[in-house]
Amino acid sequence: MDKSNAIEALHALAQDTRLATFRLLVKHGAEGMAAGDIADALGVKQNTMSANLAVLARAGMVRSAREGRVIRYFADFDGMRSLLAFLMEDCCGGNPDLCKPVLDEVICAC
Repeated sequence: MDKSNAIEALHALAQDTRLATFRLLVKHGAEGMAAGDIADALGVKQNTMSANLAVLARAGMVRSAREGRVIRYFADFDGMRSLLAFLMEDCCGGNPDLCKPVLDEVICAC
């Protein structure tokens, strides 16, 4: 990920509804959620949700799959890993013990 992509991803996540959407999709993992179900869960109008999902998709934070007339959305974990890798690229100045608490925090305990 380059600086421009990182800024776009951070911008996408720096809004309340989009951040809540991403976190909700992370919780739903591989099953994802239909766009209408996301809107219902967050109490957002469907057209507003569509606009927010488009911003997240352009930023590489979510991906989608069409299932007939329904579009199912998923957190894009590759996009998030790329963002985290970019943010921590020069972490710790050669002292990995300084990064261990951060890495422990983001490791999935699923």
